[in-house]
Amino acid sequence: MVDGVVKRKRYAVVVTTYGEVDKLTIRNLWPSSRRILLVVTRQIVKVPAALIYFIADYRSTKHYINWKLNRYRSKLIAINRAQAKTLEAALGRCGSGFLAKADVRVFDAYYFVPPYLDDMLAVMRKEYDGIVVVPMIPVESAFSCGVACQMVMDVCGEGSFALVKVMSKLWSDDALHRIYIDYLFLQLSQKIRSLKGGGKIGLVLVIHGTLVRDRHGNPPKVFTGLEETIAFFEVMKQKIMADPRNIFTDVRQGCINHSNGGEWTAETIEKALEDYREEGYEGVVMFPYGFFADNSETEYDAKKRLDKAGFPVAQYVRCINDDPDFGRWLGEKVLAELQWLDNLQDAMETPAGRIEPKPKKFSYIE
Repeated sequence: MVDGVVKRKRYAVVVTTYGEVDKLTIRNLWPSSRRILLVVTRQIVKVPAALIYFIADYRSTKHYINWKLNRYRSKLIAINRAQAKTLEAALGRCGSGFLAKADVRVFDAYYFVPPYLDDMLAVMRKEYDGIVVVPMIPVESAFSCGVACQMVMDVCGEGSFALVKVMSKLWSDDALHRIYIDYLFLQLSQKIRSLKGGGKIGLVLVIHGTLVRDRHGNPPKVFTGLEETIAFFEVMKQKIMADPRNIFTDVRQGCINHSNGGEWTAETIEKALEDYREEGYEGVVMFPYGFFADNSETEYDAKKRLDKAGFPVAQYVRCINDDPDFGRWLGEKVLAELQWLDNLQDAMETPAGRIEPKPKKFSYIE
C-alpha cells in the first residue's frame, strides 16, 4: 500500500512445452539436441560428458536430413504461441473479481529452444508477484512436466512454493475428457463415418510412452507417470465407448517410445496398427490425446506410421491445439491457480516478490 492506495499485484502465466526449431538448420538443431541430452536423456541413461557433443551432432544431422527430405517443418512453436494468445483472450473474458485487482500477462517459453523457460523464470521472479507455469502436456513425468518443476527449483530455489505454481494432473479433469471427446467426434471424416455398420473401425489414442524397467530390470528411479498414463487411457476409452456418438469397434493405446534406458511401454502404435490389421479392421482413426499440440512425434512420426499401415480408410485427427473450447477450459484452470497462489500469499502475509530464495546452479547446462 502506498499513500493509502493498494498496489495491484502482477502475475505472469507461462505456457511451456519442449519446443522444436521452426527454422530447420543444423545450427538451430544442435543446441536443442544438446539440451535434450542434458535435461532428459541423462535421467535414464548415463551419457559421458565427452559424448554429449558427438551425440548432439549426430541427432541434429539425422533430423535435418530426415525432415529436409520429407519437407517437414515443425509447427509446435507456432501452435504454442497461438495457445498462449487463446489463453490470454480466455482470461480476459472471465470477468473474475481476481482480475479486477491484479494484472496478468501470458508468455510462451520452451525447454529446448529459445526463449528458454529457465531464462524467463530468472527474470520473472524479480518482476512479478507470482508465476503460474502451464506445461502443455496432460500427463506429468520427470521427462515432461517434471522438466518445468526442476527448472523452477534450480532458478527459484526449493522455497519457491509461494512464488511459482506449476500446474499438474490436467489429464484427470472430467471437463477435459468431455472437450476431447466432443472434439474427436466432430473431426471424424465422412469416409470414416460411412463405414459404420459395414466394417470394423479402430481408434488409436497416441501418447508418449514411458520407461517401465531400467536396464537392470528394476523399476526406474525417476517418476515416469506410468500409472497416470494407464489411468488416462482407461478413462478415455471407457467414456468414448460409452458415448452415444461412438462408431468405434475398439480403442487401443498407441505409445511413442524411445529405444534407450531399458524396457518401455509395450502398447505401441506399431502394435495397435498391426493388431487392427490382423483382425480385419477396415478403418482406423489416430488421435494424439497425450499431447496438447502437434509436433514432430505426432503429425510426422505417428501419422507416417498410420499412412504406411495401408488401411482402406484412415484418418489422423490433429491434437487439440488452439481449439476455442480447450482455451476456455484452460483459462478457467489457470485462473483457479492464480487465485490459489494469491490466497497462499495473503495467508503467509508476505508478498511473494520479497521472497529471495538462494538460486541453485544450473546443473544441466554446466
